[in-house]
Amino acid sequence: MNCAHLGVIDGPIVVFGGPYSNFQATQALLQQVPIGATLICTGDVVAYCGQPAETVSAIRTAGVHVVSGNCEIQLAAGEADCGCGFEEGSTCDALSAAWFGFADTQIDQDARRWMQQCPDILTFDHAGARYGVIHGGVSDVARFIWPSSPDTVFAEEWALLENAAGPVDHVIAGHSGIPFEKRCAAGMWLNAGVIGMPPHDGAQETRFAVIEEGAYRLERLTYDVNKAVSAMRAAGLTQGYHTGLETGYWPSEDVLPSDLRVPSLARG
Repeated sequence: MNCAHLGVIDGPIVVFGGPYSNFQATQALLQQVPIGATLICTGDVVAYCGQPAETVSAIRTAGVHVVSGNCEIQLAAGEADCGCGFEEGSTCDALSAAWFGFADTQIDQDARRWMQQCPDILTFDHAGARYGVIHGGVSDVARFIWPSSPDTVFAEEWALLENAAGPVDHVIAGHSGIPFEKRCAAGMWLNAGVIGMPPHDGAQETRFAVIEEGAYRLERLTYDVNKAVSAMRAAGLTQGYHTGLETGYWPSEDVLPSDLRVPSLARG
């Protein structure tokens, strides 16, 4: 595992996942972060939306510390699919072919080299606590971990992280797209959600987190959804995720556990 340590961070820390090629959401986040804040992304800078190159450029220019997500790994290696962990033959698996194929045509070699050097694990110290940052899991970068996942899953991944990077008091992860906080035996498991897609809750706002003076809080992100959808339409990405930005509901629930699925009646 490629591990990087950021040292002691005294000021505010902005943590977010999955920009997902949503340039408008990325711009909105970067425009409202506190001055002097450290920015950390849990990976998947590129995914469903219509401006992958612009999003990568914005993230790099802002000096964001990025953990390698499955999309970074796959694009850097020149692979033919996103490696998202979707079940073969599922709706999510089918939909991924279009957006990954488009992203593959937009990302240049310099961006791929940058993706290749992103670490698998980031660690930092803040307010007397040590944090470890990963994408999905240590056992599998594309492992989906949900708030309802068994305690054994959290314990397994925690142990693997500490084996690779040393003891941590808290874990920050991404990949699932659903923000949550879970108290584990060893500390807090924190998922800030993603900024590029709403968390399947019927609202257009996405999520990020701020860590300040030892406290962790989730924040909502408002951005120009119409412009993001227009960029997806211009790119030919109209397989369903564009309407997800508008409705706040994902185009498929294949990947979600039953407790996070929303009855179609509730979605109108």
